Amino acid sequence: MPTKTFLRLPEEKQARFMDAAWAEFTRVSYADTSISNIVKDAGISRGSFYQYFTDKDDLFSYLMEEVRRHFTSSYLGLLEAVRGDLFQVHLAAYDRFVQQNSNPPPLVDRVIRLLRINPGLDFQKITMKNPDTLLLEDLYSHLDISRFRKKDPAFVQQVLSLSIFSLGSAIMYTLVHPESRDACREELAFRLDIIQHGAMDQSAPVNP
Repeated sequence: MPTKTFLRLPEEKQARFMDAAWAEFTRVSYADTSISNIVKDAGISRGSFYQYFTDKDDLFSYLMEEVRRHFTSSYLGLLEAVRGDLFQVHLAAYDRFVQQNSNPPPLVDRVIRLLRINPGLDFQKITMKNPDTLLLEDLYSHLDISRFRKKDPAFVQQVLSLSIFSLGSAIMYTLVHPESRDACREELAFRLDIIQHGAMDQSAPVNP
């Protein structure tokens, strides 16, 4: 996380630094990113960089905080629109992503470019502060769990995790194969249906 020195910088200097950081992280793969390029574009010394952040991992984590805040806000807005339906919200999130993909807002455009040049990057990990707890603390009170067979947070957590993983997989594949977006949406809907209703026919007799 940034030091107090960075946070005390004028907004214009902070913005110039962050723009330089995003430019580097969306130019090449994460492994190939260079602090030297960032400080050159930002017009600061290498020593100044280390007065702001510990290393590039620390800087990247700070950038992802901005992404997480954006996704949390967008997700909550969609969740409200579908009245807390955990399964419909992921289809709505996928549809919004597809619509934005052709003319995305600046931050979404940066995330798209980041994911495209880092195909192994886990979508869930960059959009969730803690993948083990996901966004449950922020979302629990907004979810309609009235029809869930269990309503405790641990159970809801697992359902949320599985559904977000399915959404992330669909988005990642669509980034690489945009011509397959309709098929990706159908597969996402199919997976969400399995998560929602399960794989077993509850009325079928159980084998002894």
